[in-house]
Amino acid sequence: VQLQASGGGLVQAGGSLRLSCTASTRIFDTRNVAWFRQVPGKEHEFVAGIIWTGGRTDHADSVKGRFTISRDVVKNTVNLQMNSLRPEDTADYYCAADAQRNRNVILTTPRAYEYWGRGTLVTVSS
Repeated sequence: VQLQASGGGLVQAGGSLRLSCTASTRIFDTRNVAWFRQVPGKEHEFVAGIIWTGGRTDHADSVKGRFTISRDVVKNTVNLQMNSLRPEDTADYYCAADAQRNRNVILTTPRAYEYWGRGTLVTVSS
């Protein structure tokens, strides 16, 4: 299984970006998916997650009201709409799929996720 994140770039504070995560298989049909971000010297930080049914999401307090995770079943993608971006949102953003199938809770620890895409860099200028 390969995941690929895309959509990062340079944006001014207050701007928007939309990240997309695609998979080489239909893994999103049975696995929770999360977005994490990482800055140099720090651990991966949970940003948002969506349950495999698509019926529940979770967002970190730092992004609530600004970021929205969603899933496109037809396109087999999980997206992260990021609005009102702040300089502190600058990071490499990664999508990841849960190690366990059909888990009924969205976990926020990176260790729970087995499949990872390469990061896409988001840079927010002040």
